[in-house]
Amino acid sequence: MRILHTMLRVGNLDRSIDFYTHVLGMKVLRRKDYPDGKFTLAFVGYGEEKDTAVLELTYNWGVEKYELGNAYGHVAIEVDNAAQACEKVRAMGGRVVREAGPMKHGSTVIAFVEDPDGYKIEFIEKGSG
Repeated sequence: MRILHTMLRVGNLDRSIDFYTHVLGMKVLRRKDYPDGKFTLAFVGYGEEKDTAVLELTYNWGVEKYELGNAYGHVAIEVDNAAQACEKVRAMGGRVVREAGPMKHGSTVIAFVEDPDGYKIEFIEKGSG
C-alpha cells in the first residue's frame, strides 16, 4: 500500500493551479472535467503519480468558498531553505503565515504559507531536525 493523493476542494481552479505550479513549482499531471457531476479534477505534484503522492484539486462548479473547519492540518513540503522558500512565495504574491524558524519544541526549521483557499502548507527545511 501507499498514499496516492490528498484531495483539496478549491473555489477557483485556475487560481489554485497557478499557486501550486508557479509559486510552489509543482506540475499539472492531469486535469478532467466531469460535466454530469459538475466538477473538475486537477492533479498536481512534483513527480509522476506512479512514483509519488500528489494533490488532487477538486473544483465543484459554482462553489467559490469552503469552510475549512478545525480538523484539517496542513500539507508538508521539504525545502532546502525555509526562509528562501518563504521569500519566493512572498515575491510571487503568496501569503506567509509563519516565518521560517525552529519549531517550538525542537530544532527542525519550519515555516507556513497559505494557498488561495486558506489551506496551510508547511515548509520543512531539509536536514534541520
